[in-house]
Amino acid sequence: MRRLFAAFLLSAAATAALASPSASYDEAADARADIQATLAAAQQEKRPVLLVFGANWCGDCKMLDQSFKEGAAAPLIAKHFKVVKIDVGRFVKNVDIAEQYGVTLKKGIPAVAVLSTQGKPVYVTNGGELSSARKLGDQGIYEFFSKVVAGS
Repeated sequence: MRRLFAAFLLSAAATAALASPSASYDEAADARADIQATLAAAQQEKRPVLLVFGANWCGDCKMLDQSFKEGAAAPLIAKHFKVVKIDVGRFVKNVDIAEQYGVTLKKGIPAVAVLSTQGKPVYVTNGGELSSARKLGDQGIYEFFSKVVAGS
């Protein structure tokens, strides 16, 4: 009976792991260290850094992340940016980093900043431009980042 119960628990855990989507944002990451490491790589590759502020509970953040992985914007993002995803939790984590780069989170997440290879902000979202990523859809996200690429 114990073996049957243990097998059931293992099966249920495996099913739950497969059914739940993987986290888009590493909640335990050291965002400052990630930014510094990515800036070092960006300098060598001569590509700007895209900071993406969001959270795992945020549906619009998940949509943006999915678009970066396999949507129309995926090749554009991969070609033009080194990406750092920064977890803000319930707006209680890494907010100081967003402020450091001039990103206002009050209008919603996801929010982004594009940094030069020297770490200086060259573009930031401050009007909630991506906070309705689900409404923008894959094509809208592609068009948004096409404009960002053209302007940076």
